[in-house]
Amino acid sequence: MTTTTPARGRRRAPSRMERAAGRAAAFQKPRVILALLLLLALTSVMLLDGYLRSEIGNDARVRDGAAYDKVPSRILDGGPLLTFDHGTATTQSVPDRTIVLTFDDGPTATWTPQVLKVLEENDVDATFFMVGSMISRYPGVVKSLVKQGNEVGIHTFTHVDLSYQSAARLQRELKQTQLALAGAAGVTTTLFRAPYSSEIDAVDNYSWPVYQEIGDLGYTSVFVDTDSDDWKKPGVSKIVRWATPKKNKGAIVLMHDAGGDRSQTISALGTYIKKMKAKGYTFTTVSGAQAMLNGNRSGVGRQSGSAGAGAGASAGAGIGGTGAAQAAQHQAAGTTLYEGRALVYAVAVAEWVVPALSWFLLVVGIAVMGRFGMMLVLARRHHRQRNRGRGKGGRGGGRFSWGPAVTRPVSVIVPAYNEKECIANTLRSLAKSTHPIEIVVVDDGSDDNTSEIAESLGMPNVRVVRQENAGKPAALNNGVRNARHDIVVMMDGDTVFEPDAVHQLVQPFADPEIGAVAGNAKVGNRTTLIGAWQHIEYVMGFNLDRRMYDLLRCMPTIPGAIGAFRRDAVLGVGGMSEDTLAEDTDITIALHRAGWRVVYQEHARAWTEAPGSLRQLWSQRYRWSYGTMQALWKHRQSLTDKGPSGRFGRVGMPLVVLFQIVTPVFAPLIDVFTGYSMIFVDFRAALLAWLAVLAVQLVCAAYAFRLDREKYRYLAMLPLQQLAYRQMMYLVLIHSCVTALTGGRLRWQKLKRTGEVGTPAGAGR
Repeated sequence: MTTTTPARGRRRAPSRMERAAGRAAAFQKPRVILALLLLLALTSVMLLDGYLRSEIGNDARVRDGAAYDKVPSRILDGGPLLTFDHGTATTQSVPDRTIVLTFDDGPTATWTPQVLKVLEENDVDATFFMVGSMISRYPGVVKSLVKQGNEVGIHTFTHVDLSYQSAARLQRELKQTQLALAGAAGVTTTLFRAPYSSEIDAVDNYSWPVYQEIGDLGYTSVFVDTDSDDWKKPGVSKIVRWATPKKNKGAIVLMHDAGGDRSQTISALGTYIKKMKAKGYTFTTVSGAQAMLNGNRSGVGRQSGSAGAGAGASAGAGIGGTGAAQAAQHQAAGTTLYEGRALVYAVAVAEWVVPALSWFLLVVGIAVMGRFGMMLVLARRHHRQRNRGRGKGGRGGGRFSWGPAVTRPVSVIVPAYNEKECIANTLRSLAKSTHPIEIVVVDDGSDDNTSEIAESLGMPNVRVVRQENAGKPAALNNGVRNARHDIVVMMDGDTVFEPDAVHQLVQPFADPEIGAVAGNAKVGNRTTLIGAWQHIEYVMGFNLDRRMYDLLRCMPTIPGAIGAFRRDAVLGVGGMSEDTLAEDTDITIALHRAGWRVVYQEHARAWTEAPGSLRQLWSQRYRWSYGTMQALWKHRQSLTDKGPSGRFGRVGMPLVVLFQIVTPVFAPLIDVFTGYSMIFVDFRAALLAWLAVLAVQLVCAAYAFRLDREKYRYLAMLPLQQLAYRQMMYLVLIHSCVTALTGGRLRWQKLKRTGEVGTPAGAGR
């Protein structure tokens, strides 16, 4: 029998999705690019943070005991200030009774401000040789330090032994530290101290070329006369004693404001300054000492007993570095200043984003593990409850039953658009049904003879209803209107039912509270790699989830491939809506809100043809993900509803949002963190963590396969699925989120079918 649905006296206006289709198509590519750029930006932030923390590019090698026969003896016997004038090396020593306090490895937010406080209280300036990565992390400390009148020098960006590094790495270390200084305090400097350096007589054949190159770049290399060894934490008295030069000589004194607990350094500093002032010493900076050696003693430091003059000198220096005590500093300008600020801003973002993401991903990880545990517990309970007494003749605690057997005829609605490859297999499978049915094929404007093929089969219980192309929701609504029975089964035109699928599917309607039933959709074309991956996903992800949601009474989706509804319930909520791309999720939530119960019937099995290419898979899942978001947003009012509607809003919607949107959106970052840890942090620990998560997923998947009586051989694909397929699904979801946030709309898309899914007898068994 054939029926043609008229246009109801007027021309059908295009739906909102159809009107937006052209505009949406133009925006899809930019949204994909935007999604990828977002992931790239977050990866870049992680790499920057790792570089700052010496997890990337870190070289912990330190050279010791090398020969020094190629270093001129006059250098080895010279003073701690090394400069080069047109390639000629010169050293200088600090004048007698003069102290140049220097601090290495900072700044830090904890210890550097305490050092500055002690210096300020004692009217003393110092020179800080700072690590570029630390400067960029604590720019405010550096700005305060320079403004107070202290001097800054470079201690490389990542604190590496430069004798092991290439010339390019050397210049990069210097340039990046200068940029960090420019961004933090608006200055650059010509002072340099190499990491792991000490007195000048420790220069060897490997480090000497480095100092020559640095000198040719205009830097003054600053060594040490007296090392306090405060990093050893020997106690305040020893720090003071070891920092005191002998025989009233001048000295460049080394202390630290980073690298661990510096409380002893803070305690010793004030005592040391007072002791040396009492002995008539002057405190100055490196530039101040150089000015004194050149005969200029104006504004170079704080004389003992003349704090006012020293304070005036500091004030005169200011942040611009105009005083003699800061002569090595220069105002940053031009691209150096702006690049420096960009670096500091980028680091500030990384310093906030990475820890926040780390904590968030920890919460997500715990939630995912909790979900796995909850799925296993509830799925087991669901299986035991629904299969009680099955196969035992009703013995052993009573057979589970929905109520009196449902035997009355039902209507099966088959929406079809260009399904010539599949429609015959679909209808032949329905012809073998053990339950009395009528079949309503709704041809949605096909141009490939789909309806003719359906009619040519000559099946007496098949009616073909033709309509102009209006989309799947309209076709389903047309089928519901033409259905003769009070229960309607909806399926896809490419799906094949098992003989008892309809009978099993409608049995829950013995309970008058049940308004809809979700069946068990299986992947029929599972012989390919993509098909096998989807098979794992269907069994583990979809069906295991549905068992959990069934017990929680908040089933979010009845699969379009196999689902049954009370006809009155569907009409009562306005039918299948065109408001979203996920009409199956939309109608399911609407039924919950109308007070109906939705359940899962695992024994009603149907075999569907899954997408056979990555392009088709992306298209399908993109529509599913975006449509789910649309449906959740449409029914957001359920969050504040009471009764059954409120139950879905309080339980179902948060679970769907958390586990189907939020968790997958951030899951790529977990993989990025894992890869980052494997490469830059601890390969073994990261690999073990990844394998542990994989093991948990494998256990869940194996249990799901056991419940569905599937062959375990497909689980061999699971590790590869986690490495490739899962990443694609995450990108699809991110793409959908970007589309939703930018206000895009999509149209329902038709996938290419092959018709390879036939009679399911014995399949998957």
